[in-house]
Amino acid sequence: MVDADQTFVIVGGGLAGAKAAETLRAEGFTGRVILICDERDHPYERPPLSKGYLLGKEGRDSVFVHEPTWYANHDVELHLGQTVDAIDRAAKTVRFGEDGTVVRYDKLLLATGAEPRRLDIPGTDLAGVHHLRRLAHAERLKGVLAALGRDNGHLVIAGAGWIGLEVAAAAREYGAEVTVVEPGATPLHGVLGPELGQLFAELHREHGVRFRFGARLTEIVGQDGMVLAARTDDGEEQPAHDVLAAIGAAPRTALAEAAGLELADRAHGGGIVVDERLRTSDPDIYAAGDVAAFPHALFGTRMRVEHWANALNGGPAAARAMLGQEIVYDRVPYFFSDQYDLGMEYSGWAPPGSYDEVVIRGDAGKREFIAFWVKDHRVLAGMNVNVWDVTETVQRLIRSRAQVDTEALSNPHVPLGSLVP
Repeated sequence: MVDADQTFVIVGGGLAGAKAAETLRAEGFTGRVILICDERDHPYERPPLSKGYLLGKEGRDSVFVHEPTWYANHDVELHLGQTVDAIDRAAKTVRFGEDGTVVRYDKLLLATGAEPRRLDIPGTDLAGVHHLRRLAHAERLKGVLAALGRDNGHLVIAGAGWIGLEVAAAAREYGAEVTVVEPGATPLHGVLGPELGQLFAELHREHGVRFRFGARLTEIVGQDGMVLAARTDDGEEQPAHDVLAAIGAAPRTALAEAAGLELADRAHGGGIVVDERLRTSDPDIYAAGDVAAFPHALFGTRMRVEHWANALNGGPAAARAMLGQEIVYDRVPYFFSDQYDLGMEYSGWAPPGSYDEVVIRGDAGKREFIAFWVKDHRVLAGMNVNVWDVTETVQRLIRSRAQVDTEALSNPHVPLGSLVP
């Protein structure tokens, strides 16, 4: 039983941490809630950083999870610009801030997120090399893209994942020249496989993006601290005024590792090992969001999910578990993307090699369709492209594990809901 004398500490002021704090209060917890964030901005959501806010279509205030006054109004002690540097599991304390403040916890939630992977090549110290993870990054990049558009400047992007492609789309809308360098054969290969990755390559080529597939950056060339070009391992040199490193993100596990918590191996994406209740190897410490590696019974594997919906749902699930509620965190992974006039939603988990075929329902040529990744006639994942209000049905189909007739699955005249038992 949770009482008013208890203290719950949340480390990490992203969406997962902020929603966990909100849920604690919504569920009636009257104890002390401490939320420690190493950024100076109030907790915010990350999708707009590469979408609406980067394009100038959404204002800065639109990214925040709560109004700034919400935290004081709900008696949440918010510490901005403060880094937690130690957890003492025996004493059940965390130490944070420049003055080494120590607070005791009854339950602790680690929502430390992930950080951009860095390019390990010469020239990354130049002024025109960028990453996109934080609000400050987006503010800077927004100005850069506008300037490149005005001056017909060149942006080279390392990586054709979601961030790389969304920034490429934004840069083209500003009018900048864009070259994407990607070691794989298609964009998004690790998520969508070659079948659907090619569709995104064609989309971007139609909008003037140049791709260098099968290549990696080896050096960023500069003069007087400014970027001039980017060299690749195939001997090419791409003109560049700015470079974006979009080669993925690494879970921020240093704090957990120093505390002796169990970590997942790289095959499962790294991260902090948690059980189905998002509890770590220490029963009083939980983890949620990008940093948590949780077991998913539906897919028969441990996974770490970096997307918005995982933070949105994982933070509240961890909060309820901290309150002693019986929860099982098994949400079907979900994410979305907007690029030019293409909007898409993806549900499920189907990495290359895990499926037999990709079934298309609709018109892929017009980019109005649903794609299904199928194994043994069971749907592992589905992606709707410019087709809306089907996510719930797609997720029900995935969760049912029912064998489906692939001809019916591909036929838009057969109601999708009729395939769900």
